[in-house]
Amino acid sequence: MAFVDQVKIFVKAGKGGDGAVSFRHEKYINMGGPFGGDGGHGGSVVMVVDEGLRTLMDFRYKRHFKAQVGGNGATKGMTGKSAEDLIIKVPQGTTITNAETGAVIGDLTEKGQRLVIAQGGRGGRGNIRFASSKNPAPEIAENGEPGEELDISLELKVLADVGLVGFPSVGKSTLLSVVTAAKPKVAAYHFTTLVPNLGMVRLDDGRDFVMADLPGLIEGASEGVGLGIQFLRHVERTRVILHMIDMSGVDPEQDPYDNYLKINQELAAYDPALLERPQIIVPTKMDMPDAQTALEMFEEQLRNDDNVPDDIEIMPISSLSREGLEPLLRRTADLLDETPVFIPKGMVDADDEQANYEFEEREQPFELSRDEDGTWILSGNEIERLFKRTNTNFTESLMRFARQIRFMGVDEALHEAGAENGDVVQILDFQFEYEE
Repeated sequence: MAFVDQVKIFVKAGKGGDGAVSFRHEKYINMGGPFGGDGGHGGSVVMVVDEGLRTLMDFRYKRHFKAQVGGNGATKGMTGKSAEDLIIKVPQGTTITNAETGAVIGDLTEKGQRLVIAQGGRGGRGNIRFASSKNPAPEIAENGEPGEELDISLELKVLADVGLVGFPSVGKSTLLSVVTAAKPKVAAYHFTTLVPNLGMVRLDDGRDFVMADLPGLIEGASEGVGLGIQFLRHVERTRVILHMIDMSGVDPEQDPYDNYLKINQELAAYDPALLERPQIIVPTKMDMPDAQTALEMFEEQLRNDDNVPDDIEIMPISSLSREGLEPLLRRTADLLDETPVFIPKGMVDADDEQANYEFEEREQPFELSRDEDGTWILSGNEIERLFKRTNTNFTESLMRFARQIRFMGVDEALHEAGAENGDVVQILDFQFEYEE
């Protein structure tokens, strides 16, 4: 099965049910009054973490998700049936963003975690709700509120405690296959892992952690070269990085020290915070004849580099002979015990006591423009939403809408724009004549 870790989908919540206009007609009951019930709520779109999922493959074949609409209100004051929420299952580690604005909507990392992506519309009120001493028999009912709709991007970032990074063929997959039950593909030629592989490491002292063999990194990855961002997004969640470097000397064009610098440069270019995480340098393939000499030269180059911390940890291993594996795993577990969870890019720490609040100017309730044929066009989210809730089949409902838009300032705006009696005014697909 292909590994899919980024998709874009469209979600639409259900519209609320329409309120009913009805009057009580029973023998021996004079002036029974309004009897129309409210509409039911529309279904919301909810994302739920499913531990059984590993990729976003299912979203390749279905990109549009629409929840059910609420039931309409009925006579005898009966409320319409509310629609059930539409449940969309996603794997752990899925980050959801608004595809239009890029704003992060949520980060689903825990088993069973739920997040409402699009809220279902409220049901419209029936005429029983509008009865008053001044109007005991109203012919007014609301249509259901439209459900929210938006395009969203889903991005899967592997949930692992420890990430193995390095150039292709440095031994990441081999290490994972030796210390866990995972069976990643291992090749005897220059080969790179194309998808992340996960495995559980269990130590004799009872501690365990998840290790990820991430796709091989090459120079320019932060700019999209090679697997590029496909690699780098998966290292975001890891708390400890094992930086693996080939010491075999099989490829004379590969210099361990240069490779070490290039990998760190790519990590820093993607997110400088990645270099702040605990990192252990892991020289690999130490069973090869010239590996020890290469390691000594590499260590000397690190000592002469003022940008490399003096306390950087270097733990050479040989996955083939298992030399150095146990000390490496124990030290990795120790670092995990003292390292907190990192917040991925774009996310805000809910526990952060500091918050910045910026003033946002309230959106105008409507905009007024004029078409080529002289028709005045009213548009805007607020006024269009109000109109959609108006039941145009009843005169009283239309009169109520007229009062509401007059309160918004529509009449004044038309007058100032030069509208004359008899001019046609349009909102969505509905037209009426302007009169002062």
